[in-house]
Amino acid sequence: MSAKRTVDLTVGTLLLITLAPLLAAAAAAVAAGSPGPVLRRAERAGLDGRAFTVFTFRTTHEGALTPVGRLLRRHFLELLPQLLNVVRGEMSLVGPRPLAAPAGRGGTARARLAVRPGVTGLWQVGGRSELPWEEMDVLDLHYVEQHWLGLDLAILLRTPSAAARGRRRDLTVHPVPVRVA
Repeated sequence: MSAKRTVDLTVGTLLLITLAPLLAAAAAAVAAGSPGPVLRRAERAGLDGRAFTVFTFRTTHEGALTPVGRLLRRHFLELLPQLLNVVRGEMSLVGPRPLAAPAGRGGTARARLAVRPGVTGLWQVGGRSELPWEEMDVLDLHYVEQHWLGLDLAILLRTPSAAARGRRRDLTVHPVPVRVA
């Protein structure tokens, strides 16, 4: 087992245990806030393009952001269920965000599939969601080309403060841009 996978499994498991009360409270708030499932499941492309189901807390109801969803998104708490994906080996704690499955095989998509997708990464701790798509893509590609355990640890140490600061832009639901290779 690689050092990165060992860190992912150890830290991911410890975070799931430590954050269990927060996960339970968030799940209860989502359930009480609007009808529907607590978790949202979406197909994503992982390492080498293998499809997997990524988990997030549901933040919308009938296409509108719920009050609970707004709070979860502001501080990136909707992503906490992805710790299950980390422990299962489908994701890493640090890496590029997972691509929608099936992912394209050309250009930047192929490069991103060379590593496991991550819960956090360079753009999440650098500029968060305020960065244009192109800059986020460049930072993800830089990570793919330059990743090493020291960089992962630096990103992990910066993630809590970035999440505490939260998103600064409007949290309305916008369609995700789709890139065609």
